[in-house]
Amino acid sequence: MTRVLIIVDLQYDFMPGGALAVPEGDRVVPIINRLVGKFDYTIASQDWHPEGHISFGQWPVHCVAKTHGAALVKELKRDHIDRYFHKGTDLKVDSYSVFFDNDKKTKSGLDDFLQEKGVTELYIVGLATDYCVKFTVLDALELGYEVTVLKDGCRAVHDEKGALEEMEKAGAKIITSKEVS
Repeated sequence: MTRVLIIVDLQYDFMPGGALAVPEGDRVVPIINRLVGKFDYTIASQDWHPEGHISFGQWPVHCVAKTHGAALVKELKRDHIDRYFHKGTDLKVDSYSVFFDNDKKTKSGLDDFLQEKGVTELYIVGLATDYCVKFTVLDALELGYEVTVLKDGCRAVHDEKGALEEMEKAGAKIITSKEVS
């Protein structure tokens, strides 16, 4: 089995003090750094919005492409990250999942990459559990991947417990990073 670690949106705007801060979002970085390099491939996603993006009606302005807020945090180990995927790049459509825009019409290329590499097993960490992590997990399950969420490597904006329960009910395995062999 080919295993992949997907790191969702470890960007400055989602860290404490950022434009759309996830409570304790910075606490996942050391946990994720211990995982980097233990998988066949490691993927990192970034919200990468154009100026005036549609999500700025629902959320504060965040992760504008090529700004400091959109950059991955400098503390994240990058030496084993194989590919980066940008999402939310269409001005008129938001994108929580690393696989598709929210309208499900535009793919990010992640599924194609995983298929090309023969990947069957995904381990997912990052921000935020109840948005981008959850929608990535649900899409991955729908696409037929075996999905494990490493709950200590995630943090939520509002509802950690509900999001984890929803993902588990959909078929994801929920474990801690210490359980990864």
